Parts: sequence; C-alpha cells; structure tokens
Amino acid sequence: MRRIRYYIFLKDVLVLAFTAFGGPQVHLVMMLDLLVIKRRYLTEEELLELQALCQILPGPTSTQTITALGFKIGGPGLAYLTVLVWSLPAMTLMTLAALAIYFLERRNISLEFARFVGPMAVALLMHGGYRIARRVIRDQQGWLLLIASAIVAYLFPSPFMTPAVIILGGVIASLNYRQQPRMEKTRLQINWSNFILWISVLVGAAVLGALTQSLPVRLFENFYRNGSLVFGGGQVLIPMLYNEFVEFKHYLTQEEFLTGMALTQVVPGPVFSISTYVGAMSMQHQGVSGQIVGALVATVGIFLPGTFLIFFVYRFWDQLKKYRGVRASLQGVHATSVGLTLAAAATLFVPMATSWVPLVTVLGTLALLFFTKLPPYVLILGGLILGIFLG
Repeated sequence: MRRIRYYIFLKDVLVLAFTAFGGPQVHLVMMLDLLVIKRRYLTEEELLELQALCQILPGPTSTQTITALGFKIGGPGLAYLTVLVWSLPAMTLMTLAALAIYFLERRNISLEFARFVGPMAVALLMHGGYRIARRVIRDQQGWLLLIASAIVAYLFPSPFMTPAVIILGGVIASLNYRQQPRMEKTRLQINWSNFILWISVLVGAAVLGALTQSLPVRLFENFYRNGSLVFGGGQVLIPMLYNEFVEFKHYLTQEEFLTGMALTQVVPGPVFSISTYVGAMSMQHQGVSGQIVGALVATVGIFLPGTFLIFFVYRFWDQLKKYRGVRASLQGVHATSVGLTLAAAATLFVPMATSWVPLVTVLGTLALLFFTKLPPYVLILGGLILGIFLG
C-alpha cells in the first residue's frame, strides 16, 4: 500500500510538472488545489509553512517545497525521485527549445509567435499573488508588510533586496510571538551531513573547474554557485544569469537570452528551467551533443544545492517550528514574499503598459483568470496559437 501511495504521489507531481505555469506563487495555488484539497497529503497550514521555509533558503522555492513534501511522505529516496519527476519535463522542453532556437537562428526565422506569452505570464503572476495574499494575510500587520515590501522591492531592485526583505519581515512578525500558543519544545538535533555535502561540492567544483578548465565542469560550478546564492526564485535568478553569461562571459547574445526568458514562461514546472536553456546555449558551438551536455550539467548544478539545503533544514524543522518566535515569523515571511511577487509583476508590467497589445493581453488574461475556470496552461497555449495565427 505504501508503494502504491508513492506511485500516486509521483503521478501527481508529474501532473503539476506539466501544468504548473507562472512561478512559485502560481505553483503554490496549484499545489494547494491538488496536493492539499484533493489528495490531502498534508494540511494547508503545513504546505504554507513549507513554502515559507523554502522562501528563506537559497534555491528554487517550488522545487524545494515539493521535494520536502516527498521527503515527508517517503524519505530521501522518494524526495530525489520527486526532484527528478518535477524537473524532467521542463528540462527536456527547455533543451529542445535551445536546439530549436539554434536551428531557427541559422535560418533567420522570426520568433514573433511568442509575443503574447510574456504579458500572459505577468497576469498569471499578478493573479497568483492575489490568491495567495487572500489565504495567508490575516491581520493589518500582514497587509502593511506586503505593501511595504512591494514598494521597497520595486523602488530598489537588487538580488540582495529579496533575502533582506524576507528576513526583515520575519523578524518584525516574530515580535508578536506572544500571540502564538506555547508548544512543548525539545532540544534541537541537527544532522550536519547534507550541509557538509553542500559545502564540499561547492568548493570541489570550483577547484576542479580551475584545474581542468573544462567547460562542462565550469558550467556546473557556475550554476551550482548561483543555485547556492539566489534567494527569491526565478525572478531573481534571471538577472544573475544574464549578468554572468551574457554581459561577462558572452556565452549567449542578449537576443538569445531574452528569447529563452520568454520561452520559460511557456514551459510548465520550475522557472529555474531557464538554467537548462542557458547551459545548452553556452555549448552550442559544440553541436547537438554539446548542447545536451550543457543542459544536463546546468540543470544538475542549479537544483542540487537547494536539494541539499532542504534536506539539511527539514530534518529539524518540526523541532524548530515549536518555538513561538519561529512560528510567528512565518506570517511575515508569507506577507513579504507575496509583496516581492507583486513587485516583480509590477516591474515586468510597467514597460508593457506603454503599448496597447501587451496591455490588453495582460488585462484580458486577468479577466479570464478571475471570471472563468480555465487552467493557466490552456491560456498559455491559446496565446501561442493566437500568435501563430496572427503571424
């Protein structure tokens, strides 16, 4: 019976991997619908706690959340299978996208068919932030933290702003710890093995890359390092990858990178799948086999550190959350993470508002999301078909 339950869980993860568009906040809504309401693998409160924990760890938030759930249900073995099932569809599609872009560029074929996808992704981001805010904001302090974090993140965009805002929100909310009920605490028992493994791979990859100067090894180190340092999800990772691989190393052109960024919005699953595309395009000069190798090492590199870290923290999370200050801080983490999502949506939306086509696309997508029950992937596919039809 336990093995059958594991198969059913992995099937559900695969369904999410093929249908979850729009980033962590949209993914969370879909996880609530499928994993909590329909399957009851855990309670809504437990899922929101996991999401909050993953928000304050470096790495891909959605991937870490669903990995932790796999760990909760079936231990490390099921957790590793969960990461594989969750990331494989996006990895495969983004590898194919990189190969297709390479093919189309050599034949000067236009990519205008994807012009509606970006605005639709912004609308999904807005709607996901709204739905999560309604679930997690329970008092005036939460709304104030949401508004303040959105304004600060919008006015001062920086990769360092995300962890700073989330941590500050958690600290402010933790001051209300007296409102939390007391729970019997036990002494923290910390297993350091996964933390040591994370550090060892980070240092080992850097040394090996410097010694061998092998491009696949250096790519693995680059993505492993980025996966170890990025807080706040794909919206923060994207500018980091642009600065390193386009501006500094010139592995991709600006046009190639922006095309991949747009296609990431079409692909379901983790937004970190843009790393697969960047890795593949970084080795395009070595042909199809080189692109596949680049996609593989980039994918493993970007997802591995977050997996090590969630394994490390989740083992003592049940003990840690018994402290009233920790539980109170989660409300601030929830509020500021939604504020950061809305700030990212605003940052993407403002340039679009100057042109009527993307503006109408955003507003139309929002109307469909609010007044119909069409799933996000149907809307995205509709946008692609419309782009092809309008030529």
